[in-house]
Amino acid sequence: MEGINLTLEDFEKFADFIYRKTGIRFDQKKFYFLSKRIEKRMQELGITDPIAYLRRLKFGDKNGEELQNLVDLITINETYFFRDFPQLQAFAEYCLPELLKKKIKIGDDNLKIWSAGCSTGEEPYTISIILYEMLEDVNSWSIEILATDIDKEALRKAQEGIYEWRSVKHVPTEYIKKYFKIIKDKYKIKDEVKKLVKFEHLNLMDFLSLRKKRGFDFIFCRNVLIYFDEISRKKVVDHFYIALNKGGYIFLGSSESLARITNAFKIKKLGGHIVYTKE
Repeated sequence: MEGINLTLEDFEKFADFIYRKTGIRFDQKKFYFLSKRIEKRMQELGITDPIAYLRRLKFGDKNGEELQNLVDLITINETYFFRDFPQLQAFAEYCLPELLKKKIKIGDDNLKIWSAGCSTGEEPYTISIILYEMLEDVNSWSIEILATDIDKEALRKAQEGIYEWRSVKHVPTEYIKKYFKIIKDKYKIKDEVKKLVKFEHLNLMDFLSLRKKRGFDFIFCRNVLIYFDEISRKKVVDHFYIALNKGGYIFLGSSESLARITNAFKIKKLGGHIVYTKE
């Protein structure tokens, strides 16, 4: 099908609609990126008029299926195992032992971790591997790693747990042998790593669903909030504060700063690492 061309005015209408539904902000620099993905969906549906497609999204998509198809195209899932290693080191060698020590003291054997914006699963599975390495007996703890994302296709791949070399290239060789099955040129995460992780579809702009998330010891939301504007960012981080246990830690991407969003969290320095905690 030829001749689908979005005008700047069309782009602004779509960008506004997507922002209201997902919190993801597309400015004019993303015109080509967003337009091509909208055009792809229109071609697959046989729609030639951009406004007719927007109307379908607004009024003819009662179960949200078409919006989900578009969201799956516009979310960027660039990730890999052990991404931002210094931050994971702070979690594994300083924050985790400190928190576990407190839990053991009061007889609390629950450990809840949330990977928000988990993409294709590399982050929550990395956390699971770290727990196997750092805990003397994983089975003596009641562990839940909740992994959420807005992209249903990414979640399907995450649950499958099969990866290409580029996803595992930073995984230490001994961990590859220990936690992956190598099938031809693919790397399949082992069931013991998988069993700690529960995947769930979640839009971080769905504040009703966010309110139900409670009792987490750690929240990872790395390189997700950069796609949100200031207002959406603040709303999400406020929910994270409520969802986090006292004494828990939150991790954003290395280029992100909580200081620009809220002063609710306390900044701590552990082993040369800057971390954010809830007092």
